Amino acid sequence: MKLLLDECIPRKLKSDLAGHSVATVVEAGFRGMKNGVLLRAAASYYDVLITVDRNLPFQQNIGALDIAVIVLVAGGIKYREIKLLVPQVLQALKTVAPGEVLRLEYS
Repeated sequence: MKLLLDECIPRKLKSDLAGHSVATVVEAGFRGMKNGVLLRAAASYYDVLITVDRNLPFQQNIGALDIAVIVLVAGGIKYREIKLLVPQVLQALKTVAPGEVLRLEYS
């Protein structure tokens, strides 16, 4: 699966998502794009956008796009906090569909 890590996601997370093709927003050439523009651009190349932006699903009509969004909700946005959600992300990637938004929380 082709994954895109939003700008606020630590790029070290790439190595934890083995078995998938993973790029950061910067690597994809999408740096600085606003959410709507980013989602439309990403939908042409990627299957899933992984973000920590909890407001994104309320600001954009994800259901109309050919990309899924996974929102990570952890104790913060540092690698050590986000890494705790990796098992949930890998499980979710098995079933997530375009237009779907999944909110994954560490409890």
